[in-house]
Amino acid sequence: MSTKQLIDIEPINAAVASVDDPEYPGLSIVDLGLVETCNITDDGHVTIELVPTFTGCPALNVIADDVRNAVAAINGVNDVSVNWLLSPTWTTERVSEEGKAVLADQFTVAVQIGSTVSGCPRCGGPLADESMFGPSRCRSVSRCAACTETIEVMRA
Repeated sequence: MSTKQLIDIEPINAAVASVDDPEYPGLSIVDLGLVETCNITDDGHVTIELVPTFTGCPALNVIADDVRNAVAAINGVNDVSVNWLLSPTWTTERVSEEGKAVLADQFTVAVQIGSTVSGCPRCGGPLADESMFGPSRCRSVSRCAACTETIEVMRA
């Protein structure tokens, strides 16, 4: 007679939340809005579905490996699958308030929601577009009209 070990979702969620975005150490992939679903079967198989900021992001394999390793360390987990979804599409609206605060405080990154860009993370002043092309596809470059700081803007 075999008994199946049921795995609680809370340790899985905590393990996934412990994974940071490689470009932003200290910013959880949960707060960045990458986590879509987490499913657990009775036999210990866990499937995590993630939404990429963009499909060509060079960090996708690193993130998937980090999620697999974090979840696989939980007692009772027999197998972990990480799937990148093409739908829904990631938008900056998925970034949590905590995520926005980390981006502003630790990385001087503003977040654009729709056509509205939050103010300068340094002084709160208005931002003016410098370039739609930033260090990655999901970021652009602006300049603060008040303190003249160059600011990255995360956008969808």
